[in-house]
Amino acid sequence: ATPNQMTEEISAIDQPRWDPIYKLLEHTTSIGREGFEPGEEAKDFLHKIRILVIGAGGLGCEILKDLALSGFKTVDVIDMDTIDVSNLNRQFLFGEADVGKPKSVVAAAFMNDRVEGCHITAHHCKIQDMPLDFYKSFDIVIAGLDSIDARRWLNGTLVNIARERIAAGENVIPMIDGGSEGFAGQARVIAPMLDSCFECQLSSLPPQTTYPMCTIASNPRLPEHCVEFAILEFPKTHAGRKASGDNPADVQWLLEVASKRSQQYHIEGVTYKLTLGVVKNIIPAVASTNAIVAAACVNEALKLATNLGHQMDNYMAYSGAVGAYTNTFHYERNPECNVCREVAAPTKYRVSPEWTLQMFIDKLAQDPNFQLKRPSLTTPDNSVTLYMRIIEATHANLPRPLGELTRPGMVISVSDPCLTSPLLLELEFTK
Repeated sequence: ATPNQMTEEISAIDQPRWDPIYKLLEHTTSIGREGFEPGEEAKDFLHKIRILVIGAGGLGCEILKDLALSGFKTVDVIDMDTIDVSNLNRQFLFGEADVGKPKSVVAAAFMNDRVEGCHITAHHCKIQDMPLDFYKSFDIVIAGLDSIDARRWLNGTLVNIARERIAAGENVIPMIDGGSEGFAGQARVIAPMLDSCFECQLSSLPPQTTYPMCTIASNPRLPEHCVEFAILEFPKTHAGRKASGDNPADVQWLLEVASKRSQQYHIEGVTYKLTLGVVKNIIPAVASTNAIVAAACVNEALKLATNLGHQMDNYMAYSGAVGAYTNTFHYERNPECNVCREVAAPTKYRVSPEWTLQMFIDKLAQDPNFQLKRPSLTTPDNSVTLYMRIIEATHANLPRPLGELTRPGMVISVSDPCLTSPLLLELEFTK
């Protein structure tokens, strides 16, 4: 067949599938944004625009399906997980034969086979494994993640790209973020450096059920710390494999190690039920909530790609526990945001010189504006290392007071896996 004949064949296949979308793109509409121009160019642009989906789980499956059926033909998907049998009740792109296989690979193959003309490329890896140029190659990023840390890293990456692009007079890459928990969900549209970023909204998030690594390793105080310690030890004696909450033998091993740890530090409360809850970190998933949130995310992508409608401004909260309720409101940009502030500068942070370094690290974990998990503390020029988990010699600093280790006005550089750039804190001593 000639190239023209092949194009005609694809068009003939595509037309019925995307005809409802084409009808919206062929005519002037009252809901269109300024710049919307109906016609063939609008259709072509929709098919050519590059979308990156982060996550191929319950929300990610819905997002991939909605994108393919909305006319987006060029999509990449990243997910580091493999398929577990517990996923099959809601992650409909997978079957029993797929258990143990990479989620991104199976999801991409299913959609490519099911929706002719759609090209989804899979990446089975962590988002941090991909180079910066990879993220720069996309027009829109949609996140269907179940991790705050991963969202923060992605947000920081897109903010850094936005700084470069704004300086060069180019468009930023918008991030559409979706999340669900039980009968509740949310979707938000983030225009990095132009509007509120994810870090601007960090203080509104509930406390996370994770604990500072240094506390787990050297100074456990809660039964959960003991279980987390056992989880960290598990791969060392199981050929690098992570403990599974669905494997009773794994949970029993964790319970035994956590119990010994709790006895060593005179901590009560380590039980099988607690161990199971910590290792699984169970977040209830409702398929219908995923469908609603994914639909909202893809609708925003469609509007951003075509100017077909006004984009969400800028956060939508959904609650389906009692009836069905949605509320859309504008999250203001935080001018003192640690990630997207216009001019990078140290954040003033009040501390007591009597605090130990361990107490300071715990404060950074508990502070709603930071919520750090595994911080490393140095001076900006790296001439002094106050604490770094992988450098055992620095652990001796943990019980020492800040008055001995630092001075008023000293700037501390804080690194953490959830941050793409170090956080600079200028210490202010309280009297």
